[in-house]
Amino acid sequence: MGPGLRTAFCGAALGAFALLPSGGAVQAQQAITGTVEPAIWIDPDGCHHWVADGGVEGYMEGRVNPQNGRPVCMEFNTCAVANSDVLFHTDSARLTSSGRARLEDFFRNGGAFAYAIYGHTDSRASDEYNIRLSQRRASSVAGVARSVGARVAREIGFGERQPLVPNTSAANMQQNRRVEIVCYR
Repeated sequence: MGPGLRTAFCGAALGAFALLPSGGAVQAQQAITGTVEPAIWIDPDGCHHWVADGGVEGYMEGRVNPQNGRPVCMEFNTCAVANSDVLFHTDSARLTSSGRARLEDFFRNGGAFAYAIYGHTDSRASDEYNIRLSQRRASSVAGVARSVGARVAREIGFGERQPLVPNTSAANMQQNRRVEIVCYR
């Protein structure tokens, strides 16, 4: 989010009443200051929501087309599936140099408004371990995207929970070790 979108939220006065022994009321002023950072939240279905969070309380409202009142949603599709064996060192979230170069090129030329990055593993380790590894791998790919100026809407590690094929052979397990990149256009 650019600095032009940041809005200062200063000097909001809230009224609080205190009862005096004589039965009268006095209004006390309390100043709340902070920074509100507006943004657009994109649901997994591609629909937008205006959001703002000042650290005390958040706000979200569905973004609609003012002419017809319909939600503003983007088309999205899985635009890349990369085998983790090609991108990462074995049992690691550290990218290979060739994997990093491929991702940098992809995100520089992807042409999407934003990306969602989903990490997946095979079932050889525990579920907890696989969730953590797939999340770290999704974060590594998201870091590459951000390093070349691409916007990342979400990054999630699913571990072994969404296999493409049963984890019954080495070839199948290799297919399940992957990073999926969804493009929002």
